[in-house]
Amino acid sequence: MQIKIIKHKISKPEITKLAQETYGEMVKGVVDIKQNIMALGGELHADCETVLLEQGSRQADLWGFNIYPAKSLDDRIEFTSLINIRPAQGNRSIEIQDKNLQKQISVIVNNLVE
Repeated sequence: MQIKIIKHKISKPEITKLAQETYGEMVKGVVDIKQNIMALGGELHADCETVLLEQGSRQADLWGFNIYPAKSLDDRIEFTSLINIRPAQGNRSIEIQDKNLQKQISVIVNNLVE
């Protein structure tokens, strides 16, 4: 299961292919909200997180999500991941609870995904 770091726009067919390699209709991803990049693929969000950390990202800037490439633009991102449980950063759930942070992540992901 390949993990891709996305710094430039990726096509919908490429994401669909990543989804088919893992969960069928969904791809796990982690976004770096400071560098405006993301990692996609792998079995766990932690796999993407590890790749980004190895590339110099900071833990506090990384947030997990799932993307469903076949869904509409407004419904394709799901803000859930075990890596999102961060009481020290005010997030006590697997779901990102801060609506502003969700919006920031959506903008980054939608800028990088066709």
